[in-house]
Formats: sequence, C-alpha cells, structure tokens
Amino acid sequence: METKFLLDDSEKKQKAIGLIHRVYLTQLKNSRKYTASTKTKSEVRGGGRKPWKQKGTGNARAGSTRSPLFVGGGVIFGPRPRIVSKKVNKKEKRLAITAALYLKKQHFVFFKEDSVNNLTEIKTKNVLNMLNLLNVKTESKILFILTKPNRNFWLATRNLKNIEVTTVNCLNLKQLLHTNKIILSEQALSLINLNYEKSNA
Repeated sequence: METKFLLDDSEKKQKAIGLIHRVYLTQLKNSRKYTASTKTKSEVRGGGRKPWKQKGTGNARAGSTRSPLFVGGGVIFGPRPRIVSKKVNKKEKRLAITAALYLKKQHFVFFKEDSVNNLTEIKTKNVLNMLNLLNVKTESKILFILTKPNRNFWLATRNLKNIEVTTVNCLNLKQLLHTNKIILSEQALSLINLNYEKSNA
C-alpha cells in the first residue's frame, strides 16, 4: 500500500526537512527542565550580625558575612528555576510528522494487527517470535504504530529496550526520527493518511 504523502520535487523536500528540524528542536527545548537554583544573600542562612564595626579597623565596610564577597555568601546573578517554552503551530507540527513519515517510508514493515489484538499471554517471547516472522532484527530501533492502545502488547514489549509502542493519534516526531524500522498495519496507515490529509488541507 502506497503512502499518500506528497514531497515530489527537491525544493519541497528541503522545506520539509527544514520544518522537521525546527519542530524537533522546539520539542527538545520544551522538554528540557530548567531547575538549577542558587540563593541570593537574602536567602542564605546567617549573617544577621555586622561582622565588625563600621570604622577604625582598616577593613572595608561590611554589613553581613552572607554578602557575595564572602565565602558562604549568596550568589550574584546565579541560575534560577524558570519555564522556557517555544510555540509551534498545530498544522506545522502535524506537517512535520507527515514529512518524517514520508522520509521513513522505505523503513515501513507491514503486519496484521489481529496478531497483537489476540495476544492473551503477556510474554516477551511472543513479541520476539513476531519480529522473527517479519525478518526484523531486535538490535535495530523499532517503532510499533497501532490503531488503538493495547496494554498487553505494551507490557510484553517493555523488557525490550529498542522497541517503542505508540498509536496513530499519538505520533511523536522524536520517536519517528530515532527509529530504524516502523512496524504498522495497513489499517493504521489508512488512518494516518485520513487524519493527516484533513489537518494539512
């Protein structure tokens, strides 16, 4: 079954790669947590007493031992916890996922999703047998795209570090870019075409 994603000429392809790069960097930026924190001189404990008198000692004037000039004092302009977020339009995000899928189409492997839905035993062995039947090596990074969530299958793949499971409605650009093989059913591809054609129209 052919994908319906259209990136025919090289100019469109270059624009798509640029969009993927921008959306991916934005996703990385938004996932980062800025939690480093330092204390100013007003937050450091102690230093309530004037260390020496104002005049007559020969030392410079000092009002607190918690000044940034003293060891154990506060920090000037140190890092503080903050929220940094960049915005990407929904259509741009979905278009980037569409383009990433198109560029990865040679890595598609199709399977029958009924074999996943009929999974009764939560065993990693069953997943390995399925990969052997599909001639997919477990050493490569694999992404399963299902039409709907399947907890049993997700639990069965949890011990395999190179395998990730997602659904059509939860496609993630980072997952798509970091995978070597995309395993999906024809129904899943039809749903992707249907959903993303509407959003990119």
